[in-house]
Amino acid sequence: MAEIKIAGVMRSGVFSPNHIGNDAAIFNLVADQLRKRGCEVNIYSEEQFASSGVAEDIIVDMCRELRSIERLERLEDAGALVINSGYGIENCIRECMARIFLGSGVPYPESFIVDTDEVVKDRLVKAGFTGCWIKRADSHTRHREDVAYARHPQEAQEIVQEFFLRGIKRAVINRNIEGEHVKFYGVAGTKFFHWFYPAASAQPRHIADRLAGAAHVGFDAAALKELCSRAAELLDVKIYGGDCIIDADGQLRIVDFDDWPSFASCRGEAAPVIARMVMNEIKKRNQ
Repeated sequence: MAEIKIAGVMRSGVFSPNHIGNDAAIFNLVADQLRKRGCEVNIYSEEQFASSGVAEDIIVDMCRELRSIERLERLEDAGALVINSGYGIENCIRECMARIFLGSGVPYPESFIVDTDEVVKDRLVKAGFTGCWIKRADSHTRHREDVAYARHPQEAQEIVQEFFLRGIKRAVINRNIEGEHVKFYGVAGTKFFHWFYPAASAQPRHIADRLAGAAHVGFDAAALKELCSRAAELLDVKIYGGDCIIDADGQLRIVDFDDWPSFASCRGEAAPVIARMVMNEIKKRNQ
């Protein structure tokens, strides 16, 4: 019988819009890598975990449901080893993330955090916002419509009102940053860091079409890794990924940061690194 027993908690499908297969793939690869290292890994759905919990005191999870996060935090407080931390997952909810980044000097777009029953148009006009992104602030993304691009303040007001009608009470409004879109994946405490130019830009269509075919903007990849490592430490997540925009001057700005993304472009390389990191955390805990 394996000495190390791990609860592996998969992500609920509602929090994997368009990525259910990719999220399951990286999670299962990591579980297999942990089994190869002599661990017993018992897999639970997020629904099972949220309703009943687990007996294991080492938990490797992709949770995002608020009940799951609260249970993870209680288990951490009681001494369990939890990766990613429930507190870190909560920090990646957009309102928390925006407040942490803006308060810590992490390069991040100028932003407003608003109630969705507010009149926001005048604030955006006064701040000189033209294009902007409206993002659900009160939980992780559930639907593609939880992130929307507005071409001008009036359209932003309409989107905020739509959020209100959908029952979403809070929103983060980010100023749109024109530039090169780079996606990244990382594992804290390791040398692993993977970045790439995605085929589909994070820019809205009219900007993406203009940038298509242009030479890539030069930037300092080491600086990107350092920035993302700092952000992961501030948010308290060990398995992470996200999106960065590089403007024409080469300035980096993180525009999104995710707890345990799909690693779709590099999961074969990432899975053993994640497993080794988990084993190292177990070793440190037992010392």
